[in-house]
Amino acid sequence: MFLRKRLAHMLPVLFGITLVVFLMVRLIPGDPARILLGTHATPERVTELRLALGLEQPLWQQFFLFVGNVVRGDLGDSLVYRRPVLEVILERLAPTLFLIGYAALLSLLVTIPLALWAALRQNRLPDQGVRGFATLTLSMPSFWLGLNLLILFAVRLRWFPVAGYGNDLRQHFWHLFLPALTITLALAPMLIRSLRSSLIDVLKAPYVEFARAKGVSERRVLQHHVLRTALSSTVTILGLNLGWLIGGTVVIETVFTIAGMGSLVVSSIFARDYPVIQGVTLLFGVLVVSINLLTDLVYAILDPRVTYE
Repeated sequence: MFLRKRLAHMLPVLFGITLVVFLMVRLIPGDPARILLGTHATPERVTELRLALGLEQPLWQQFFLFVGNVVRGDLGDSLVYRRPVLEVILERLAPTLFLIGYAALLSLLVTIPLALWAALRQNRLPDQGVRGFATLTLSMPSFWLGLNLLILFAVRLRWFPVAGYGNDLRQHFWHLFLPALTITLALAPMLIRSLRSSLIDVLKAPYVEFARAKGVSERRVLQHHVLRTALSSTVTILGLNLGWLIGGTVVIETVFTIAGMGSLVVSSIFARDYPVIQGVTLLFGVLVVSINLLTDLVYAILDPRVTYE
C-alpha cells in the first residue's frame, strides 16, 4: 500500500518535469528551430528541424507528441554528435551513477563509526574531535578540496590516476576513489552531525535502558535498538543530498576529467545542443524522484511504524 501510494504521487511530479523540459525550447523567444541550429541554420535545415520537432502543430499536440516520444525512449537527435540523444546520454550515465553510489557508500562507512564513537563519548575528547573534523571539512569548497587531493595523491604521490573512469570494476573503484572521497568529505559532516544527535537521543530512550536491564549485550543493543532507529533521519538527509549530487557532479567531474553526465551538460550548453540538454534535464529529474522514492522505502524499512499518511 505504501509503495503504491508513493508511485501514484510520483506521476504528477514526473508530468511536471516533462512539461518543464518540453517548454524549455518552445518558450525561447524567436524561432526555436533557428536558435537550436545556431550558426548551422540554413532555410532547409530550419524547415527540416521544425518538421522533426512538430513545431507547425498546436502547442498541445506538440506536447503529447513529445510525451509519446519520451515514453518510447526517443529524445531526438543531438545537434553536435549527430546521434540519438538517448544513446549519447547512456554512454555518459554509468560514470556518474557509479560515482554517486561510490560516494554514498564511502559516506556511510565514514559516518556510522565516527558518529557512534562521538555519541558514546559525548562531550569528551573523541566527541570534540569528530565535531571539529565535521566542521573543518564542511567549510572546505569541494573544488578546492578536490584539486588538493588530486595534486597530492595523483600528481605527487601517484597513488591514483589523474583522470578517467577505467575499463573494469576494479579500475572504476581505483579511478573514482579521489572524486568519491571529495564528495564524501563534503557530505559526511552533515550526516555525522545528524546521526550523532539522533544516537544521543535514542541512547536515552526508555526501551534502550530496558534492553540493557534485561541483560542484552551492549553490541546487540547498539545494532538492533539504537543504530537502526537513529539511522532514519540520516537516511533522509543522505537521500536529499544524493538528489542534489546528481546535478552537482558537474564541478567534480570537471576537476577530475570524468566523462559523465556533468561534463556532458557543460559541453552541451557551450555547444547549444538543446536536445541533449533537454534529455539530461529530464533524466536528472527522473533520477531525483527515484532517489526520493528509494529513500522513503528505506525509511519505512528502518521504522515499520512509518506509513504514507
